Amino acid sequence: MGCAASVYQVGKKRKKKGIIPEVSIFVPSMRVPAQCDLQRTLKGLIPKDLADKLTSIRNQILIIAQDTDVSAIDELQKALEEYLSLLVGLTRKEFGLQELTGFKWKNLEDGQEETSVANSWFELLSVLHMMAMLTLVEANMKLIPKDIAMTERAVSGDCMRDTVDLLLKASGYLDFCVQDVLVHLPPDIKNKLPKDLHQGILEATSNQALAQGTEIQLGLALESQNATLSVKRRLACEAVSYYAQTLCCLSGDNNFHGTVKKHLLFIKWKYLEAKAAAYYYHGIIIDKGTEPSCHVSAVCCFLAAEELLTESKKASLSFCLAEPVTRTPPAWGVMKHLNKKVPETAAKKSQMYGYLLDQEKDLRVLPDLPEFQLSLKPEDYTLPEADSTWDSEKWDIPGQSLKEHLKDCEVGVETD
Repeated sequence: MGCAASVYQVGKKRKKKGIIPEVSIFVPSMRVPAQCDLQRTLKGLIPKDLADKLTSIRNQILIIAQDTDVSAIDELQKALEEYLSLLVGLTRKEFGLQELTGFKWKNLEDGQEETSVANSWFELLSVLHMMAMLTLVEANMKLIPKDIAMTERAVSGDCMRDTVDLLLKASGYLDFCVQDVLVHLPPDIKNKLPKDLHQGILEATSNQALAQGTEIQLGLALESQNATLSVKRRLACEAVSYYAQTLCCLSGDNNFHGTVKKHLLFIKWKYLEAKAAAYYYHGIIIDKGTEPSCHVSAVCCFLAAEELLTESKKASLSFCLAEPVTRTPPAWGVMKHLNKKVPETAAKKSQMYGYLLDQEKDLRVLPDLPEFQLSLKPEDYTLPEADSTWDSEKWDIPGQSLKEHLKDCEVGVETD
């Protein structure tokens, strides 16, 4: 099973081999925990029941995540949240346990290749990243019907609104990683982090979630009788800004291979689509003016939108063919509307104002898109309170000398 199939099948029943996954919401990577012996390294330092609980829940996450026949996103998320309340205690300075235990994780793309880092903040970062990726997978599932063979695609308003909520939630997890977790990792560990945990990739994925959320809001506006052209143009322009920010974050990475290359191709495709929508709605508003320059500028917008749509279809194909191979859903919502209206409007207005284009050649300049303050923000996230078992005043730990503890650790190293 390829990377994309692994990522998008987390939380689903196992699909038949050979099925190419459909992507509406891009999930850059999925990292899952690998086996590590927390009980041995924590023996004698925290109560046995606390060490057992940490190990048990972590192993539960590992088993659910790797068994795609029975795994479910809500079950995984619940286990991860429970684990977080225990993990928070390991990050507290007063316990001196931050760099004692080596935590192992692996990327589903890499198969058995593991990353091990002896830092509890790395474990916290990995857990939050996994929660964000699972939320993106859930958002993707919301937009894909059970019968994926359908040639016509319709997504209900409720599904679109639920998807926006999930995207904001995922963005919130990732924003918290950047603002409140990475700062606790020393530079030497930051430099060794897997690529999908680098600050630029985390920021890019957070911005991507906001961009796709704005794009879906535009789809909701299209179906609303109360949404004005100005609202639609604003949402389209905001999506362009979010995708531009995402491109900027990804462009800072010099290694365009694997999922990073696939991620970049996805954003380039979506950026072209968003820009086409923005120019289309900008052109309609400009065309309401009475001056010849307004009509000429409007035609320039419509022609630009048409060219951008053509380029976006090429970009979509490049994204799908890049490893791991994926497929995109049939056009629905905004893009279904634009695929029909943009060529029609460009042809009609070019013919209508052809004489102006010939007379006013100096005015044939594509106008800049207006800039707006961005509306969507990552959902606020705060870590849960540490589990009550971290109340050290109630601890009853059997005595173990430092020599005995170090001996246990040495035995563990020899057996690893």
